[in-house]
Amino acid sequence: MRTLEIYRNGILAGLLIEENRKKYIFRYDEQYFIDDHNPAISLTLPKTQKEYISEFLFPFFFNMLSEGVNRKLQSLQLKIDEEDSFGLLAATAQYDTIGAITVNPI
Repeated sequence: MRTLEIYRNGILAGLLIEENRKKYIFRYDEQYFIDDHNPAISLTLPKTQKEYISEFLFPFFFNMLSEGVNRKLQSLQLKIDEEDSFGLLAATAQYDTIGAITVNPI
C-alpha cells in the first residue's frame, strides 16, 4: 500500500491511496472538507465526506502524468516501471505541476 498527500495551493486537501494496482482510494482531509472556502480539487471529485474508490488511478491524477517519449524518459531516469502510474505521480508531481495540485509521498 502506498499513500500520497494531495495539496491544493499548498493546503492539504486529501489522501490518495493505492492499496494495489486494482484499488485506488481518494478521500478529502476533514479540515479541508469543513472549510467552505476550499473548493473541490476537480469536477470529477466533488467535495464529499465519502471515499472515492476506483479500479484504476483516477483520471484526474492520471492526466497529471507525462505521456509518450517523456513518460518513457522519466521512467528510465527515475528507475520506475513505465506502467507504475502511481509511482510516477509520486516522483514527478511534488513541485512544478500545471495547476494547483501537488503531491507529497508519505
